[in-house]
Amino acid sequence: MNSQIVWMIIGMGLATYIPRMIPLVILQKLQLPVFLQNILQNVPYAILGALIFPGVFFIHEDIWFGVVGAAIAFTFASFFSNVVVVVIGSIFALSVVSFYF
Repeated sequence: MNSQIVWMIIGMGLATYIPRMIPLVILQKLQLPVFLQNILQNVPYAILGALIFPGVFFIHEDIWFGVVGAAIAFTFASFFSNVVVVVIGSIFALSVVSFYF
């Protein structure tokens, strides 16, 4: 392998590692207020919804497939609080729906 490519991979790794590590090291002993902690705990769910929800309406095969998938995901989310369970359950349910229709 060309050494230039290896150095490029190392540089890209450092470029993504350093911005993630600096706040962890600097803010490690900082105690955030409870209100801010509660807000930050909901950020992953908001980002996940913002990334997935537009895909429901811009699906290329059939819009109803996206609507059914969103309905199944909302149903799973109302019963389970774990995001992984919701995503895996929705994928499995849509696999079953696509097999029969």
